[in-house]
Amino acid sequence: NVFTGRAGVETTQATAAGAARLAQCPAAEVFLASTGVIGEVLPAEKITDALPALHASLSDDGWEAAARGIMTTDTFPKAAVREVALGGTTVRLQGIAKGSGMIAPDMATMLCFVATDAAVPSGTLQTLLSASVDRTFNRTTVDSDTSTSDMVLLFATGQAGNAPVDGPEDEALAPFAEALESLLRDLALLVVRDGEGATKMMEIRVSGAVDDQSAGRVAMAIANSPLVKTAIAGEDANWGRIVMAVGKCGEPANRDTLSVGIGGTWIARDGTVVEGYDETPVVAHMKGQDIEIDVDLGLGNGRNVAWSCDLTHGYIDINGSYRS
Repeated sequence: NVFTGRAGVETTQATAAGAARLAQCPAAEVFLASTGVIGEVLPAEKITDALPALHASLSDDGWEAAARGIMTTDTFPKAAVREVALGGTTVRLQGIAKGSGMIAPDMATMLCFVATDAAVPSGTLQTLLSASVDRTFNRTTVDSDTSTSDMVLLFATGQAGNAPVDGPEDEALAPFAEALESLLRDLALLVVRDGEGATKMMEIRVSGAVDDQSAGRVAMAIANSPLVKTAIAGEDANWGRIVMAVGKCGEPANRDTLSVGIGGTWIARDGTVVEGYDETPVVAHMKGQDIEIDVDLGLGNGRNVAWSCDLTHGYIDINGSYRS
């Protein structure tokens, strides 16, 4: 893992070399993914000794075992599949991910591995992947803490034999790009839903900001607020916590144009509580597992979204005894 100095460098070199010998490729072509306790040296032989048997047991249907194998504090394996037409040829995308705590952009203690049988050049794949990650994994948070170990890898085998594509702007790639982003969103939301100790997932939608970037920062401020997260955990329809998070984030906002809604019910409009506001439907919404929060800043056309989860005693229990 990280912060292990020379011992860590030697471990990465040894494990990459061991995998390269089995795959019959240069060690520089081996991608390494890691997660664990920061500063704890991992004996390289724990990996290198296990590699030959693992390589011998590779199979076409080992995805579930791989998804389970990368779990740490995760409570369930995370996987998603898409099939889509690319230039008249059906191609498949399949991905797995792990992550539960220390989750916040960019990108958190999470690992994600996606493979496709499509024939798409690496440069084009990178463009599509970067854009999709920005709109999925990088819009999530569990606890506002980021790790030194995170990775999303996308591999294309080319086995589908589709017609060549010209680049990221090729119209034939549009369905593939949409499928990739949809798959990554599914995996990202599974990570949030499995947040350490989480019982509820939040979708925070911000509109009316001065631009999309500002809207994103407002959404993340709400998503990361301990007071918002604990209110959600307690099923408390305390919308003032949301107003507080908007006000503290340092982004342009105006009290007299601010509107707040929960579960499709607008609570405040243009800086004041809606006349005749009835909390009943909001209280009912708060009892569910999927919480929707809407904020309209009333300043411009910027909009963005963030996904988060509640903060419960379970999070403390897990992280208070993490090393034991």
